[in-house]
Amino acid sequence: MRKRLFSWLGKEFVELIGEAKPAATATEEAQALFQRFERELRGHGLSLDNTVRTRLWGKDRESRDLGSTERVKILSGKARSASSSFISPTHFDSGARVAIDLLAMRPSRPDLQKVLKEYDPPITPLRYLVYDSVVVLSGVTAVLPALEEQMADILPRIEGSLKDAGSSWNQAVQVSFLLHRSQNFETLKALFEKQVKASIRQTEYFHVDGYSSAGKLIEIEVTAGV
Repeated sequence: MRKRLFSWLGKEFVELIGEAKPAATATEEAQALFQRFERELRGHGLSLDNTVRTRLWGKDRESRDLGSTERVKILSGKARSASSSFISPTHFDSGARVAIDLLAMRPSRPDLQKVLKEYDPPITPLRYLVYDSVVVLSGVTAVLPALEEQMADILPRIEGSLKDAGSSWNQAVQVSFLLHRSQNFETLKALFEKQVKASIRQTEYFHVDGYSSAGKLIEIEVTAGV
């Protein structure tokens, strides 16, 4: 497991990145990994309730699905947070089937609570959360024939969520693009720059092999201020 403590947006964050220890099932791997994360967070006076984002990796579709199902059970109630999930065999250096990146935040006052916004009707991912002036969106995807069509569908929905949260593209501090391995980063960048004119402080790009369902070519995560 890798742990990173850093200051960002005037807050203290703890990032935990780990592969599960191989177990009989992906469900057991996810359970054990979250238990390890909980222990690490408690060492810093935090808990899973302070989670703002998780990114789950599965070695194959079954592992992604089982891991994601277990994550929903564990990160419920006050621990509910923005999320995304991917299939990527090359992400793994061990025999594990599940890996998780978790980001937790220490609010400026201990009494501050996350404001959770669901989709209407609710679906498995949270639409977004606002926590002490930080806005965190779950990964946004679409199932349409081509990348250009998916981007044209996704970006206005992200803009709508940012607006509803009291933010905007101009206040976005990080945008993460998780692109299907069959697609080209330069094409993606051109499509994004054509539709979003804001100057984003930080962007990052990853290739993945699959998503929650077939037909998706891109998933976009956004973090912003208010």
